[in-house]
Amino acid sequence: MNYLVTGGAGFIGSNLVHLLVQEGHRVTVVDDLSTGRMGNLAGAEAALAVGSVADTDFMMRYAAGVDGIFHLAAVASVQRSMEEPGACHAVNVTGTVNVLEAARVNGVKRVVISSSAAVFGDNPDLPLRPDSRTGPISPYGLHKLMCEQYGRLYTARGWTEVTALRYFNVFGPRQDPKGEYAAVVPKFITALLGGGRPKVFGDGLQTRDFLFVEDVARANLAAMTCPDAAGRVVNLCAGRETSLLDLLAALAGATGKHPEPQFLPPREGDIRRSYGSGEEAVRLLGLPAWTPIPEGLARTVEFFLRKDLDEPA
Repeated sequence: MNYLVTGGAGFIGSNLVHLLVQEGHRVTVVDDLSTGRMGNLAGAEAALAVGSVADTDFMMRYAAGVDGIFHLAAVASVQRSMEEPGACHAVNVTGTVNVLEAARVNGVKRVVISSSAAVFGDNPDLPLRPDSRTGPISPYGLHKLMCEQYGRLYTARGWTEVTALRYFNVFGPRQDPKGEYAAVVPKFITALLGGGRPKVFGDGLQTRDFLFVEDVARANLAAMTCPDAAGRVVNLCAGRETSLLDLLAALAGATGKHPEPQFLPPREGDIRRSYGSGEEAVRLLGLPAWTPIPEGLARTVEFFLRKDLDEPA
């Protein structure tokens, strides 16, 4: 098949690109390289078109002739969305509409879009299910909920089939530890391997549902081909509630480093507890068992050990 992957030079997108190439598909990556890196695509025979999903004409041009679109391009930061809601809306929402319109005009059969558990906000009714009450507490969560609704509308109107995958907390190789908005797993790993004190915002008892990136890549490919996934919103989570302190302890064991963390004030918009029910994804998409957290963390640590810690992942 001939696939277009937006945000394909990023963390999750590049892992998906490598999987698609390994499976024998032709892949074109669209990425503005604001956070994605060309190095993430090393070894993958994929074409790269540098540009933004917020550019309507650009998306129309590169959606022509493709069989399906994996839409992962986004400003994927709760904190940045709190600081720059308008700029993030232009990429996250307008960019998604541009992708869906490009699919409709060019007759693309299906688009798999990346959503987020942030759509649930601080919902205490755990575990979170696909039909659980949504209530975003950040612009980022609101943006993702709007994208899901656009996807349902485009499917219902027969314009193009859309499947939305709600990512919980994805981790693994190629996740960038640099920058103010980097995710917790690569930040913890690089701090531990570099001999520093990992920074914990809040008391560290906030919980997340961590899922290995290769599981997410496989779920994306399955969602593209599953006949019953059209118009559906699917949780991508493992149903495991892990506190940040437990995560840090597991990484300390994997790295052999045990420094005391540096506790900092909690960040605005952060959710206290989050974990979901992922049974529907396994059933609907026919997925294998999720990678155990210790195995995923060990493989992630191995990836970072192979890299120069002075360079972005």
